[in-house]
Amino acid sequence: MSINFEALDLRAFVAVVDLEGFHRAAEALNLSQPALSRRIQRLEAAVGAALLERTTRRVALTTVGREFLPLVRRMLDEFDSSLFAMREVGRQRGGLISLACVPTAAFYFLPSVIARFNEQYPNIRFRILDLSANEGLESVARGEVEFGINLLGTSDPELTFEPLIEDPFVLACRRDHPLAKRESLTWSDLEGQPLVAVSRTSGNRIILDAALVRAGVNLSWSYEVTHLSTSLGLVEAGLGISVLPKLATPQGDHPIIVTRPIGNPEVARTIGVVRRRGGSLAPAAERFLEMLLGTWRDATDRRNQT
Repeated sequence: MSINFEALDLRAFVAVVDLEGFHRAAEALNLSQPALSRRIQRLEAAVGAALLERTTRRVALTTVGREFLPLVRRMLDEFDSSLFAMREVGRQRGGLISLACVPTAAFYFLPSVIARFNEQYPNIRFRILDLSANEGLESVARGEVEFGINLLGTSDPELTFEPLIEDPFVLACRRDHPLAKRESLTWSDLEGQPLVAVSRTSGNRIILDAALVRAGVNLSWSYEVTHLSTSLGLVEAGLGISVLPKLATPQGDHPIIVTRPIGNPEVARTIGVVRRRGGSLAPAAERFLEMLLGTWRDATDRRNQT
């Protein structure tokens, strides 16, 4: 079955949404309003559903339109990048790589790999969506990005997960806290301490709570925050201690905060690559993913040897 629409139909749809109306969109695209309406109608016919709700005063996205919009933006980005890439040759070819990544991995892993990749392919651009675990999975499933770096836990049969590293949960506390004098801890050592936790809807919190329930450990949380970085701020201010993935804690010798391993049991999250089952990657994304997987596996091998 053929899908009968043009790139300008997609641009017309995005223009109507961004400019909040047909009149301004028609002017921006140098089209008459009837011509613009025909392009929207052709796109809706190809999709098989209305994308826009039209009234005399405003234009709004339908439910299908809201789902379709991020996919259209990505399609246009990749289309424009592909046209530009045709002017390049060999390793100087341009392109766009779109990925969704949990913030901790985006901060600690991606920059070094992107820097290496850019040395070989300087004209390739990146669009990185640093999202929560659930939002990242949805972004991959919708096709808004080519792949994601996320936490183990998806039950979506349309997605695949390739494990990369185990990231253990550790204690984060001030250097002057009594627990900082210990080289290692058990979960019982944290009882009675004011704990800073991330939201119950967070992928990290879900993993941690499930593991502690299985181990019969019950911790009392004094503060609940949305972002891991906020929990570190409360710890640094001396308001409590926190249990965080090691990647989310300060790396190197921090002047105020230290981390300590927690055992009995050790709890870790698995970080890996999420892809659409049966989907194929653009050549640039395929090359970048190969470099990313190789870098992480090399780092894992070095840690295992030490």
